[in-house]
Amino acid sequence: MKKSFHTKKFLIFVAVLVFLGGLYGFKAQSADFSEADFNRISPFNVRSLWLLRQIRYIIESYQVDADTKTATEDELLHGAARGMVEAWKDPYTRFVSPSQLKDEEIELEGRYGGLGMYVGDRDGQILVISPMEDSPAEKAGLKPKDQIVKVDNEVVIGWTSDKVVQKLRGEPDTKVTVWVRREGEEELLSFEITREIINLKSVRYEMLSDDIGYLRLTQFKHNTGEDARNGVRDMIKKGMKALILDLRNNGDASVKIVSMFVRDGLVVETKGRSERANEQYFVNKSDYLTSAPMVVLINGGSASASEIVAGALNDRGRAKLIGEKSFGKGSVQTLFPLTDGSGIYVTIARYYTPSGKVIDHVGLSPDIEVKGEFSRNLSEDVQLQRAILEVKKEIRPVARKK
Repeated sequence: MKKSFHTKKFLIFVAVLVFLGGLYGFKAQSADFSEADFNRISPFNVRSLWLLRQIRYIIESYQVDADTKTATEDELLHGAARGMVEAWKDPYTRFVSPSQLKDEEIELEGRYGGLGMYVGDRDGQILVISPMEDSPAEKAGLKPKDQIVKVDNEVVIGWTSDKVVQKLRGEPDTKVTVWVRREGEEELLSFEITREIINLKSVRYEMLSDDIGYLRLTQFKHNTGEDARNGVRDMIKKGMKALILDLRNNGDASVKIVSMFVRDGLVVETKGRSERANEQYFVNKSDYLTSAPMVVLINGGSASASEIVAGALNDRGRAKLIGEKSFGKGSVQTLFPLTDGSGIYVTIARYYTPSGKVIDHVGLSPDIEVKGEFSRNLSEDVQLQRAILEVKKEIRPVARKK
């Protein structure tokens, strides 16, 4: 009986709110400042704003913890903004608060505290795109395509990747437990990982033999293109006649990389709704270094501009792709700063390879599929060993830039 009484009281209260909302809308229409005028400057019409007001009032009045766990005006505003952005169901179009934006700026500088891995949304799941080389995530055993299900004691299903990243980060030398679902495993796998200051290294290279060079891009930073260029130059001096470009477990790369191996022509095209989103990017002829035969290694951790590099070199007949299908993150995000220090990353275009292939949500399929994983012991890396066999077939005198 007591519960029924409160239910009736609540329904009466809601009915009163709805009536007042209709009255408010009528007054807005009849006032000097009309509803049409209001709609031109408001993101929502009067009735929608009144609905938000009802929701806030109901939560503040009836939610069991609302009297002790208050939400600030900014938290309410940012929550509403985040929900509005998520309504478009694009995992890469996202709202970031001022504090989150500052954290991401720190990450771009190449030094931050955390586990050292790229994560992304795919079909409502939070997946590991790739652990960074020498990072706590890699050392613990996390792999591309692992689905993050729980962090410590919190289930993160339904969370945004942005929120999961915030949960994973923390003070250096503190521990966090990550639970993942891995293909082929019946039960969840747990990894207790100690957070570290992440120092990003983007380029590694070495001569695998007297004539085969190996260039591995682990992630993209501002100096990745120049570091890679210096590495290739050094290997040419050492007698390189063929090259293996390793883009596995790499969340990014650069158009400049393609220019080192292709003399001219289109590298990638972006297409979107706005004119600013439609661009064509061509090879920079001054960056060209070598026509040495090459193959490119890809896997499920090859994403974004790594796929641009692989797709361009493959389309131009410059390199075979060996390994496994790439991740399929082929879209362009632009940051739109907002007046309170927050911002919105908006997907404004998709990437297309020179032949017109769409990368986004599709990925690149290798010419030669080889199952396996990156190994620090190169002699045990079955994908790399297959790449060596393929590139040996094509070794010929290297055309060097004069």
